[in-house]
Amino acid sequence: MLTNYLTLLIFVFVILGLPGGAAADVKPAKEAPAGNVELVISVDRQTLTVYDDEKEFKVYHVAVGKQETPTPIGVWQIKRKAKNWGTGFGSRWMGLNVPWGIYGIHGTNKPWSIGSHASHGCIRMHNRDVEELYQWVEPGTVVRIEGKLYPALYELRDKVYRGSKGSVVMEVQKGLIREGYLKGPVDGIFGGGTEAALKKLQKDRGFEVTGQVDVDIWGVLGL
Repeated sequence: MLTNYLTLLIFVFVILGLPGGAAADVKPAKEAPAGNVELVISVDRQTLTVYDDEKEFKVYHVAVGKQETPTPIGVWQIKRKAKNWGTGFGSRWMGLNVPWGIYGIHGTNKPWSIGSHASHGCIRMHNRDVEELYQWVEPGTVVRIEGKLYPALYELRDKVYRGSKGSVVMEVQKGLIREGYLKGPVDGIFGGGTEAALKKLQKDRGFEVTGQVDVDIWGVLGL
């Protein structure tokens, strides 16, 4: 009778996966995207959404850049992947092809920062989340980062000048290209070529030649 009872208990442990049964060590299979994967990161909502063939697949909460060190707005690609890349980057790293600095999607040793503006521009995830996402993306995966580049009023925008870097500089460069003053590159780095193009535009349009994008220039560049 006792033997039959013990046999029944073992059977229950194995089938239900309760402690003591072999099934307790079996991890459930994770669902994965079946089609083309793209990532959309909302800076305002602090979310990362995985799209599978343009259909929303999964949403994660993330941390994004602080105001003084913003997350780069734009359309990027995963450039490289690494496990345990460095101190403070959690268990996984997915680097982006941002030309003016090192930015990526990574884990964190500060999980309490998730859901806030807390990073130096990178996108932080819980380690368990970034480990899952890491399996679904490869170099070349598109990453769209959405957010506000600058205030609507020209008067409230910071001036942009030689030495400036970032998504705003990329938009300035695109504007100079549209106006026929710059051939490229669009790299988000305000160097000598961008400055020379801006000064020529200012001279041709009758503005003070400062080499700075100020209140008079935003509208001229269509920004």
